[in-house]
Amino acid sequence: MRRTMLGAGLVGLAAAVAAVPPPADAACCYFSAKDKDVLQPGQKAFLTWDPVEKVETFTVQPRFEGNAQDFGMVIPTPGKPKLDEMPRDFFKTLAVFTILEPMDLDKYKNFRNQFALGAAVDPRAGGAPVPKKAPSTVKVLEAGVVGSLDYKVITAERADDLYTWLKDNGYKYAGDEATLGFYVGKKWFFTVMKIDTQQMKRNQDGSYLGEVTPTRFTFPSEKLVYPLRITQISVKDKTEALFYVQAPHKLDLVGDLSYQWTFAPMWSQAAGFAVPEKLTEAEKAWRKVTDPKAQEFARKVQQLRQKGVEPATLEWARKITDHDLGVLDGTTKYNREAPKEDVDKLKILKGHVKKGQFVTKFRKVFTKAEMGDDLEFVRARIGDADDDMEYVSILPTSPP
Repeated sequence: MRRTMLGAGLVGLAAAVAAVPPPADAACCYFSAKDKDVLQPGQKAFLTWDPVEKVETFTVQPRFEGNAQDFGMVIPTPGKPKLDEMPRDFFKTLAVFTILEPMDLDKYKNFRNQFALGAAVDPRAGGAPVPKKAPSTVKVLEAGVVGSLDYKVITAERADDLYTWLKDNGYKYAGDEATLGFYVGKKWFFTVMKIDTQQMKRNQDGSYLGEVTPTRFTFPSEKLVYPLRITQISVKDKTEALFYVQAPHKLDLVGDLSYQWTFAPMWSQAAGFAVPEKLTEAEKAWRKVTDPKAQEFARKVQQLRQKGVEPATLEWARKITDHDLGVLDGTTKYNREAPKEDVDKLKILKGHVKKGQFVTKFRKVFTKAEMGDDLEFVRARIGDADDDMEYVSILPTSPP
């Protein structure tokens, strides 16, 4: 593990921006029988966005744990999705591809001696009389198999119809109908899948723990979004989401969810240790944006944590080049530490990671209170300045 020793004058800032969130691992919810628990401690997602064609994809691999013998998984999307199975090791391989490279000690030699590197309403609530049952508005648009999972793509005009359809078709439901109504009201599509836990790992207490085979959803959308609110149903207190986002530009979340609160001060501080002549013109220009904001952003991080909110953290960002594609097919040397068998598997990313696109990797632990709406991704910026800074090598201030 890499360790960093900061000078006394920098301890406060570094502690505010470089702390690592507690381990945990967020676009579907799980439906299980009453008195049975299926929780979603985390989820990984690889999103792509074509702003010209207005086409979004996300590949998800939800992780679950619980005591239900079988349960249903529901994923809402703004357009009708096309489903494709992805390689089982897709996310493991993405993690290897996005390991930070060793620090450029020539660039940061000024620092070298100072550091040691090592809201629908339930119509049955309040005792209101239940009206005469009308024909169901649920429509099954498509049914099929992706990998080992049976799925159906459906729509509904009323949340209670969707609630009833899920129960009648074996998707045992223990959540709240209002969350379904949130998506029904937006006229989104629902993909439902059944999970057989008998094929999953069993814990000593008899509960199940597993990850679903990665599945890619491709659908039309006016903007790049991620269905976070539905995850509330299957989250106890919080959930951790790891996003890999591929788009023409570096992307971020908005407001308090942005990773800039932690990354900008960390980057600015690191640039201060660099040999001035080693900084690129773009880096020098970006310092003029980040340096005046460093203390303000560090205070923001402290304020968020005082509220029990963990800020997002940027882990890797790069505009993909021919060099990167060469790393995937083995013609360019991989320059980090990873098992050879994992490096050899990088080729499974070919065709998914695309030249000229920006891949941004960041992590966010969401409390239940932060999950009241879906996520919208936007161009990474600080104020009016577009952020195109890459983050592919360890910085003097990078978390250990």
